Amino acid sequence: MSLVIWAEGRLVGAGEAAMSAVDHGITVGDGVFETCTVLDGRAFALTRHLARLARSAAGLGLEAPDEQKVRDGVAAVLQEAVRSGGAFDGRLRITVTAGVGPLGSHRVEGAQTVVVAAQESVMAPESRSVRSPWPRNERSAIAGLKTTSYAENVVALAHAKAQGADETILPNTVGDLCEGTGSNVFVERDGELVTPLLDSGALAGITRQLLLEWGAETGLPVREARVGELPFAVLDEADSGDVQLVLTSSGRNVQPVTWLDGTEVAVGEVSAEARVLFEKLCRERIDP
Repeated sequence: MSLVIWAEGRLVGAGEAAMSAVDHGITVGDGVFETCTVLDGRAFALTRHLARLARSAAGLGLEAPDEQKVRDGVAAVLQEAVRSGGAFDGRLRITVTAGVGPLGSHRVEGAQTVVVAAQESVMAPESRSVRSPWPRNERSAIAGLKTTSYAENVVALAHAKAQGADETILPNTVGDLCEGTGSNVFVERDGELVTPLLDSGALAGITRQLLLEWGAETGLPVREARVGELPFAVLDEADSGDVQLVLTSSGRNVQPVTWLDGTEVAVGEVSAEARVLFEKLCRERIDP
């Protein structure tokens, strides 16, 4: 798969040094990032992703990223990707770190580091998921922020992959359904799709929000849960076939879960409609 990387104003090779060894993003994970879907060489929902990038930076206490600098990096990467490979579908990652800093957690204010990378990829039509043995801390200082401090997700996802899955679904600390390591989750029950409230600790996913908006626009029954409506135990109902599950993210769009902890799960009718709706509108509305 082709990989194009832009770091601080220049294109670099995958094996080429592009950041300081004492960049705070490397030493302590002090940074934020966004991942966009790329459709025919264009970044989907880029404006929304850049707005969330700024919100995450503010949540970490970082200065707002230089949006024009980020957009320049995105343009350079996508131009090179199309030039070298023609039609380009995949994903694009924008990373902004606190820049060069001390070896400890203390931050020195200064220039940030911006890296943009794009790689060809193909979305799987469905997911094989497992329940996570670890909860998401909805009271964490970084709850709801998309930061480069991703070790918890790496461990949880490795645990899932060891069981033949591609995602793991997490509860929060009070036993409510929360999210996946890199996705939001929707539960189909009684003819509607319902997703946990952001108060659960879940990330405010771009795909999640668009599905809620486009569902309301087209009459598809999609909504946020009421308080206490989605305990983590709702996943037990998937085993019996009483509910179905969907994951949403920039790497998945709207993706039904067809296997949960070794048990086949049917695709719900509303879930299937939601997937078709999103696939259609995301290509018609490249920057909604």
